[in-house]
Amino acid sequence: MAESLVVRTGWALRSWWLVASMWNRSSMAYRASFVMMLIASTVVTALDFVVLLLMFQHTEQLGGWSFPEVGFLYGTSAFGLGMANLLVGCVDALGNRIRTGTLDTMLIRPAAALSQVCAERFTLRRVGRPLQALAFLGWSMTRLEVHWTAGRVLLLPVLLVCGSVIFGAVFIGFATVQFWWGEAAEFQNAFTYGGATVLQYPPTIFARELVAGLVFGLPLAFVNWLPALYILGKPDPLGLPVALRFASPVAALLCVLAAGLAWRTGLRAYRGTGN
Repeated sequence: MAESLVVRTGWALRSWWLVASMWNRSSMAYRASFVMMLIASTVVTALDFVVLLLMFQHTEQLGGWSFPEVGFLYGTSAFGLGMANLLVGCVDALGNRIRTGTLDTMLIRPAAALSQVCAERFTLRRVGRPLQALAFLGWSMTRLEVHWTAGRVLLLPVLLVCGSVIFGAVFIGFATVQFWWGEAAEFQNAFTYGGATVLQYPPTIFARELVAGLVFGLPLAFVNWLPALYILGKPDPLGLPVALRFASPVAALLCVLAAGLAWRTGLRAYRGTGN
């Protein structure tokens, strides 16, 4: 059974790669257009950081966090969202596929339907968000007053990978709502893009109920809030066990399992559009 799961997972990843490569070759056929769209995407997504910059022109701290510390939150949150959007963000078009009946075409192909939906219209111009996020993250790290121990250094790449996985699972999980409610794309965006915006700010400026909801409900706090508390040496506003600051891999695994279950449930409930 385990071998069969590995084989199916490998074929699903290969299917995603083949479909994404096809769409990428298509988008690269017009190089000038690609470059202009990449630059435009990078500039537009960087405006979120400009908002933070303008905010800190009028204050030295926000909820007890300095500008470089908030910049660290921004970089890690934007990177996770950007990588998820790059790799699986096209799943938000699932509702259109269902309405037009073109999802049926994917279901009869010898490839995983989820891989095809996630890779549809893949384009590298979406790499602008994670690239600018890494640039701002690097800037903030050069200005943080942090003693970089081995534990803090090792936790940073874990944070970035797990944050991307969690956001990817959120993209897929909430996209499955469109199996029952075709106009749910904006509902999904409230938890993906809206969640990323919340994570760009310190947890200390939000109500304890909201912070608790992002830990024990929709676990977006594991994207960067909880690991950042350890890396930056900040106190936990909820007084949670220290072990939770290292639990991002567990949260990412649970999110993936939940998203997979939601996808399978939605796909089984799908009945097509008829003739």
